[in-house]
Amino acid sequence: MHNHLVVALAYDRLCTFEFGCVTELFALERPELGIDWYRFAVCAGEAGPIRAAGGITIAAPYTLELLEQADTIVVPGWRDADEVPPEPLLEKIRAAYERGARLCSICSGVFVLAAAGVLDGKTVTTHWRYAEKLQQRYPQLSVRPDALYVDAGRIITSAGSAAGLDMLLHLVRRDHGGAVANRVAQRLVVPPHREGGQAQFVPRPMPQDDSGRLAKLMDWVRGHPAAPHTLRSLAERAAMSPRTLQRQFRDATGMAPYEWVVRERVAIARELLEAPTPLPMARVAELAGFGSEESLRRHFRRIALTSPGAYRRKFGTQDAA
Repeated sequence: MHNHLVVALAYDRLCTFEFGCVTELFALERPELGIDWYRFAVCAGEAGPIRAAGGITIAAPYTLELLEQADTIVVPGWRDADEVPPEPLLEKIRAAYERGARLCSICSGVFVLAAAGVLDGKTVTTHWRYAEKLQQRYPQLSVRPDALYVDAGRIITSAGSAAGLDMLLHLVRRDHGGAVANRVAQRLVVPPHREGGQAQFVPRPMPQDDSGRLAKLMDWVRGHPAAPHTLRSLAERAAMSPRTLQRQFRDATGMAPYEWVVRERVAIARELLEAPTPLPMARVAELAGFGSEESLRRHFRRIALTSPGAYRRKFGTQDAA
């Protein structure tokens, strides 16, 4: 990771928030981490003035030639999903991928990567508003409209806006381990990783829950993950019928109550596996509410796409620099 160069693209009608997320993650010096942090630069994806949302103008210090040196290239949201990006930009992206660079997109930035032809056969995601259009235009892709981000090795794509932070923190976790990513997240005042997908953010009718019973129930479950939660026990605690609870959970999170509980337990297991003092796997399973190591492994692999042991080896604090 020494001198790893991250390059953010800038172009006219730039999405300021997403671009800001990239600079916040990689441009700041972080001497408190005691590691070789990233080098960061911005290059202009096209000639001419670069106007960004909010009425500001950006003077990018580098041209597309910088992509020839980049280790990681981040593409913020593209200005128009129906506009084909400039061919010189697409050519540089293809060349960068062919020589081994890592390519990342936030929101509609995936359309730039797709137009460059580097996503063929890959599983990707984008903002839920663009998922159907992306799949129809590029049928050779597999689009996951529910994911906050998808890691396909050297191609990492994220959903809209704030999901870019999830993806960028994931890159830090991949490169430097869980302890470093957690400290970066603390400085950002955001969670190190969020569970669930963007289905929970798709507009839908608000549940009729004037007393906040569902929110109180969810907070209670987070504090008592090892309790033997069932649909009936959750419904009783929320003073709802099981059918009403099912409906309100789907309206609020896009998931059934049991799936939400399992994902919360996986989130707790992740935190335990990242702890500086390793716990026996059976104890992790117990504290997270899985009851058995077998249940922990099965659900952890399904949701985190790796085993608990592999996750600990990669992201555990004791392995961090």
